Amino acid sequence: MDQRSCLMNDNSGDRQKKQLSWEEVSDHPLKPLVVTVTESRVTRRNLGGSTTSSTGSSTPTPTLESLAAALEGTDPLTQFAHQEMDPLSKMAADMWEPVPSDGRRSKDALLDDSFEPWATRKSAILNKFTTSEKLSIVTSFLSGGEKVVVKAQSSVVDKVKNRLEQLDDFEEGSVRQMLDLTQQEYMNRIEQLNQELVQAWHHDQRVKALKIAIQCSKLLVDTSVIQFYPSKFVLITDILDIFGKLVYDRLRTKAEYYVPGSKTPTSLPENFTPDIVPESAKETCRNWFYKIASIRELVPRLYVEMAILKSYSFLTSSEFSQALLRLTRMIRGIGDPLVAVYAHCYLCRVGVAVTTGDREYIKENFYDFLASYNQLFSPSVRAELSRQKVDLSTYLTLYTPALDWILQGVAANAPEKLLVEILARCKEKCNNSALLLNTIMAAFKPSYIAARALQFIELASACDEEGFPQYLLFRTLGLCLALADPPAEHRLQILNDVWRVVSRLTNAGHYVSCAEVWVHFAVRHFSPREVNTFLGDIIRHMTPERAYEHHYPQLQAVVNKVLTHTQDFESLFTMDKFLPLLDLFQKESIKVEVCKNIMDAFTRSNVQQEPTNDPVITNALMFICRVMHDSVNALTVDDEKRQIGNLISGFIKKVDYGRDFEQQLSFYVEARSAFPNLDSVHAQLVQSVNRLSVETRRIVKGHHTRKTAAFVRACAAYCYITIPSITSVLTRLELYLLSGEVALLNQCLGQADACFKAALSLVPEMPRTIEVDGKPRSSEPYLISYLCHFLSTLLVVPDSPEQGVLYLTRGLLNVLQHYAWEPNSNARCVVYLHVLDMLSAAAQERYPYHIEKVDSNDTLYGSDPKFISEINKMCSVLLEEILAHLKYLNTSEQFQKQASLALDLFVRVVVRGDLKEPSLTTLAINLWNLAHRHGHISQKISTSFQFVSSLFLLCLEKARTLEYLKKKSMQPGRNPYADLVNKLHTQTL
Repeated sequence: MDQRSCLMNDNSGDRQKKQLSWEEVSDHPLKPLVVTVTESRVTRRNLGGSTTSSTGSSTPTPTLESLAAALEGTDPLTQFAHQEMDPLSKMAADMWEPVPSDGRRSKDALLDDSFEPWATRKSAILNKFTTSEKLSIVTSFLSGGEKVVVKAQSSVVDKVKNRLEQLDDFEEGSVRQMLDLTQQEYMNRIEQLNQELVQAWHHDQRVKALKIAIQCSKLLVDTSVIQFYPSKFVLITDILDIFGKLVYDRLRTKAEYYVPGSKTPTSLPENFTPDIVPESAKETCRNWFYKIASIRELVPRLYVEMAILKSYSFLTSSEFSQALLRLTRMIRGIGDPLVAVYAHCYLCRVGVAVTTGDREYIKENFYDFLASYNQLFSPSVRAELSRQKVDLSTYLTLYTPALDWILQGVAANAPEKLLVEILARCKEKCNNSALLLNTIMAAFKPSYIAARALQFIELASACDEEGFPQYLLFRTLGLCLALADPPAEHRLQILNDVWRVVSRLTNAGHYVSCAEVWVHFAVRHFSPREVNTFLGDIIRHMTPERAYEHHYPQLQAVVNKVLTHTQDFESLFTMDKFLPLLDLFQKESIKVEVCKNIMDAFTRSNVQQEPTNDPVITNALMFICRVMHDSVNALTVDDEKRQIGNLISGFIKKVDYGRDFEQQLSFYVEARSAFPNLDSVHAQLVQSVNRLSVETRRIVKGHHTRKTAAFVRACAAYCYITIPSITSVLTRLELYLLSGEVALLNQCLGQADACFKAALSLVPEMPRTIEVDGKPRSSEPYLISYLCHFLSTLLVVPDSPEQGVLYLTRGLLNVLQHYAWEPNSNARCVVYLHVLDMLSAAAQERYPYHIEKVDSNDTLYGSDPKFISEINKMCSVLLEEILAHLKYLNTSEQFQKQASLALDLFVRVVVRGDLKEPSLTTLAINLWNLAHRHGHISQKISTSFQFVSSLFLLCLEKARTLEYLKKKSMQPGRNPYADLVNKLHTQTL
């Protein structure tokens, strides 16, 4: 006994080596395992460290600790590292987009700019492939649902097999099946699984995360709700992508290496090679692949390995091509063709991110699908479709997302000969399948398809198989020809051959989906005659049973494509089918939108062109504008009114009849009656008529004949009648003044007086606030500016024999007297000062400006003493009003305003007044002293920002006035200005 013990001690090292080298295993991991099973209560330790007890009927000897250790363990460094990773960012990550990580994996050799990333396709798939059927999900990681009871097994082998299957599928037998889930509930449950996976990973529960990935993969075997399968594929593969990224990032975190000459571990660079990866990281990587290889079922084993395929880069740089081809051949073992084609799709999607430009595996995946294509029409598939009440055409469309992605990879930067090869292979294997032909046209470069358009038309016409709709083939071909032009000599034959088939379609939806694509081809390559025939055919197909009501978007697309490629609107509106096409839009909002697009296209296309007077165009556009106008009502928002008004105004400005002014005015009259509800259109019409009137005067050079005089009076009457229909008071004020000035320019004195009187009557209606840049502002500055402009016009307006002297000026003063000014405002007196300026000019022997052919008051009165006396009376009244206001300002201690107003009045007195009158000289001195009494106008100007600009202007005005007085005082003889200067207490600036 002792001897044997000594012998064992002596040879313990050798025996240990032998045991490590010759450790016996039960069998290959992919075959059923035989292990020792104990029927007892065992204690298990979860990955988080807690212990749980359970009585198992068949418990494998290998515990979860060993499985966790095989994956990587939970040492302190690992726990420290995983805290640096944000689970929410990992959930949102999509690792398998074709973004190169280094120069070796540049996608440029494989992809071109037209390659559409998977991320851009996902939302379209989720929106298209929906279902109202109830869904189910089987998992052990979500609460709720019915618990699945595992049947008892009789033999030990059956128990072991069952237990291993549970290990693959579920956690400790807590299997729950959730039934009768809606689509949204199903998606929410999938998202919960996503979160569970990420949380398990970041709690070092790698086994649990792997099990969730396996369970998610198993959901892709279920085709019980077949029309939802593409969307399910998108949801599940997103989770697998996240799982693959978690594994890859974790391996890279563990794969720190030592740069030669450094003792500090460094993270792997982006372009790392396997030779610098530490052996421990490689061992962990191998463990992941070994564990995945032991998954019993084919589909989850394939998907999970594909998800972590990128991790092969830690082991070898040449494994990817072999692995992709191996996985491609393994997919051949999937019996369901729909499940198989999406497995092919996922493999190609993963391969795009990891391969170096080799795409033989993509072609191999596509050819594998071709080999099994006839299985799509097998009796078993038809029976399943019958059970689910899904027709064959719907079933075949489920293949399009996967096939589109696979063939996109095949066709990216592919030579033209590859298209010929694939077409030949499809004809050989599938006898011109419509599904495949549609996918090929969508995948390859449009230039390749356009060059062989006649061949594809022949193939599409021959595709009369059950299932995939033939109209989709012609639609896809039309989309290709919209991007690339076929040979010129083939274009007419192409259109005739296609439309011979499309025009026989009885389904309105199928027909219009082709028409909206092929109208682009017709407009680009053919004359308006062919386009008109095309539009007539659309009307003929869409009119029966009011089919157009269900296809407004497609019909709107037809109109937009016609507009996009039309430069000659005359030829467009001469088509007898274009306006009837608009009549198909019975829904008002859609019809208005179409009309706005037409007007916008017309305005943009005529930016550089001459205005039009073609009756066909004007009548058609008048009809279109009337449609837009009639949509305006009390509920229409201001922005919509503004947009429609601008479009109609743009049309009005584009219509020009040249020297035929009467026809032009008739057009404006018609437009006024057609568009009564838009202020902006009426304002534009008034402006246009005034321009017409001025143009008439320019042509006759101011010498009106009886005919032209009558015409300009008609223009003035048009403006006078039109302006009251405008709602905005500000716009009416401006237009009345402008129209009066134009009438005065054309010697229409009666019309001018009428406009000026109407403007004066509107002043009391002036709103107290106006909106400037979206903010309310006082309207007084605007009113002062407007009245100054008005006064400058009144100077040259001759008095009417039936009215008194300066009757318009008196009317203005009456309006100002009763206008409700803002409290403590100088605005009324400021206007009075401008009236004094105007009256001073009116008293001159000759006015500073005149209007040709119009005799102003200087000619009519000739400085008659009675006329001058009337002016003096009016000035006296104004002075009294201003002096009374100065007294009020003094009483209310508004000295700043008082000083400003006093100085302004002083300037008027000394510049406009006759200082030979002692009373005026005394008034000037008193005003001067009043302006300086409180020191608001002095050399020491306040630095307050709000006063500095106004004080500067006051001081500048003061300095100029003093300079003026000094020059006047130097005149010889008895000079009242010299006496005034001597009496003033001048203060230097």
